[in-house]
Amino acid sequence: MKLKFVLPLGALLISIVFINSCAPQGGGTPLRSSESDASKIPWNSPDTRKVEERPGLATGWGDEKESKLQDTYFARTSAKPQGVDAIFYNDKAGVDAIGNAHRVGALQTAAGGLVEWGIKGGFSYLPTYKENGWGRRLVAGSKGSNYSIIVKNRSKSDLEIVASVDGLDVQDGKTATFSKRGYVVAPGESLEIDGFRTSYSKVAAFEFSSVSNSYANLKTGDTRNVGVIGIAVFTQKGIDPWKTREEQLRNNAKTFAEAP
Repeated sequence: MKLKFVLPLGALLISIVFINSCAPQGGGTPLRSSESDASKIPWNSPDTRKVEERPGLATGWGDEKESKLQDTYFARTSAKPQGVDAIFYNDKAGVDAIGNAHRVGALQTAAGGLVEWGIKGGFSYLPTYKENGWGRRLVAGSKGSNYSIIVKNRSKSDLEIVASVDGLDVQDGKTATFSKRGYVVAPGESLEIDGFRTSYSKVAAFEFSSVSNSYANLKTGDTRNVGVIGIAVFTQKGIDPWKTREEQLRNNAKTFAEAP
């Protein structure tokens, strides 16, 4: 399926991606790379910010890869997301250090069951754990390897997914907020987010790194939020996500047409 880009109400820009079998496809209109703030800091720049080295993993700036977009439209039901969820990550030693986490399935539901999501590394999902008591979900990665965020739409309508990595929005590399626009996935389809967007046609792959070499450190010098991946799920205005368009049209059918 095709990658799509949105210009809602002639104002905010929103990147939209429909992906089948979790693989980038399709074409779109290129965007000048200078329009994406996430691409302004060269990876491995000699001017990197200094931070006291912390153990465990963060997310670095991986190889640039193709990921094209097209235009579409999405109006949110509300400025407040239908649901928010998080998955924490670290290396295996960091996960083991918790001491009270047990292995679970790779996918978890969020937003009242509207979506199912997890973290994939290479050809399979990363080892996934759940912390006893508090119940946090964790995945174990390894330094130098790439990963991607997989979101499956279990509803019957389009959903908008705003995603963050280490507290940064995946679209522009700036502080993540609900007001940012995100990716849209069609009903029954899967979305793969595999990097920080650098333009309409490319992303820099998510790559596990040390904290000091993380994009969060090089970009902002703030590493407080490394180790967590989040999604916010938005429904479409005027659409019941659990009913097909045909069901809704029939439910709204009138016995007599209204006067013009």
